[in-house]
Amino acid sequence: MIAESAEGLGQMAARQYSAQRSAGETGWDPSAFEQVFLEHFSRVVSVLLRLIGDRAQAEELANEVFLKLYRQPLIPAPEGNVGGWLYRTATNLGIDAVRAQAKRMRYEEQSRHMAPPPEKSADPLSEILREENCQRVRTVLALLKPAQAQVLVLRHSGFSYQELAECLGVSRGSVGTMLMRAEAEFQRRYVASERKG
Repeated sequence: MIAESAEGLGQMAARQYSAQRSAGETGWDPSAFEQVFLEHFSRVVSVLLRLIGDRAQAEELANEVFLKLYRQPLIPAPEGNVGGWLYRTATNLGIDAVRAQAKRMRYEEQSRHMAPPPEKSADPLSEILREENCQRVRTVLALLKPAQAQVLVLRHSGFSYQELAECLGVSRGSVGTMLMRAEAEFQRRYVASERKG
């Protein structure tokens, strides 16, 4: 029931969007923008949370995604595929954040060698191993091509092939191939990173 009403809101927002485009307007109607926000915000946060691993940062980036949407002229798409634009923008911002974090961690690692060693923590081994694995996954995602990272993150966030096709702007038939190639490249780089580590 909720999904049906959210889908209805998205369709209404798309119709308002099309009407604004045909009228030559370049800004968002506040009620249409609110409908898009309510329909997509939680899923955008979910995608970013899977990619980044930090809820607060995921919410910040989701807010940035919607701010970008609100500030720009209407998206030049005949069907008003705002959802696809949102998820692509979210994954791009998430990947950029993961890359920035990886870069920051390299700098911190270099500076750690110059500082005296910190005291050992009493965390359980399983938590340390889990966090190492999560960090390795994020590092490998940052090394992939953006389209490959996007398709993996969106698929593992629960998107169907149809939703992936709409978000990525490709045909539904090519999603499986993209996903298979992305998974193979991820696995290759992940195994290589295990050998290095």
